[in-house]
Amino acid sequence: MNKSDSPRIVIIGAGAVGSLLGGLLTKNGHNVLLIGRSDHIASINGNGLQIDGVSGEFAIPVKAATSLKCRPDVVFLAVKSQDVESACREIAPFVKDIPVCTLQNGLQSDAIAGKILGENTIIGGVVMFNARYRYPGHVTYGSKGSLIIGKVSGNNDERVSAVHTLLNGTLPTTLSENIAGARRSKLLVNILGNSMDALTGEPLNICMKSPVVRKIAVRILKEALTVLEQTGVRLEPLPGVPLGQLKAVIKSPLPIASRLLKQISGKITTTSSTLQSLQRGKPTEIDFLNGEIVRLGETVHVATPFNTRVVECIRTIEQTGRFYSSPELNQIFS
Repeated sequence: MNKSDSPRIVIIGAGAVGSLLGGLLTKNGHNVLLIGRSDHIASINGNGLQIDGVSGEFAIPVKAATSLKCRPDVVFLAVKSQDVESACREIAPFVKDIPVCTLQNGLQSDAIAGKILGENTIIGGVVMFNARYRYPGHVTYGSKGSLIIGKVSGNNDERVSAVHTLLNGTLPTTLSENIAGARRSKLLVNILGNSMDALTGEPLNICMKSPVVRKIAVRILKEALTVLEQTGVRLEPLPGVPLGQLKAVIKSPLPIASRLLKQISGKITTTSSTLQSLQRGKPTEIDFLNGEIVRLGETVHVATPFNTRVVECIRTIEQTGRFYSSPELNQIFS
């Protein structure tokens, strides 16, 4: 599968990640169709996909539609985790035996997609770059990064290698034989990045200046790592994320871990997907992030009071639109 073969690449869920991926693949000469919301699609069809950020500012004439009505060669599923089931049911008539690469946060999308589309067709994908949806037809490439992909059921095969080749020509893409472990490592990273900025409404480099916020971050990370290490799945290193060092920081005494997290977060100015959703008044994926730690904690009999409170607070923000101050968080998490 390469550009000369002109595969039809369909991206289901033209939000921030899906649109950016589709735009970059199209720019690199691939035959891409974006499927998304009507206002976004109308703008793309009228003016092209506008991309700005770390790679400059440009417009890409990406093909776009509101629903899938053709049989593709490969599908990238980029909807929110809570929308995976409905999206898979909608595309099922068109994707029998077609490789489908899931790009969600959390741990559940592979199983949900596999149950509907057939687990042998599912390729797990872990996104290690930042994208932001600005307004219809316009996304921002927040920070460069990479992708990790791997077969969900069984060993990587020729179709996984073909998808790897397709992607790697556009974005650095790593093949993993332990995609479940890579997902868990990314979840650990998300527990920090998608929690603290979403609770406070501020990027990590700002909110983590607060000792209160850092103390909460350390506690939710300690819970999360304890739970993940009890599940029996080996955590996998991620490109650009020294997993051993991160685990050492989390396991350090609270004052030391707090200082180290301040250093780590000092350069992170991007906005997490959870905060982006809250700013736009949209439902978040919190049940698949900190909520996943709560769910797994119940399974392995590890208490998760701090992650439970994060979920409760984010749900409150979803309803009220009001973020928390450091004194309020100190009272809630004390």
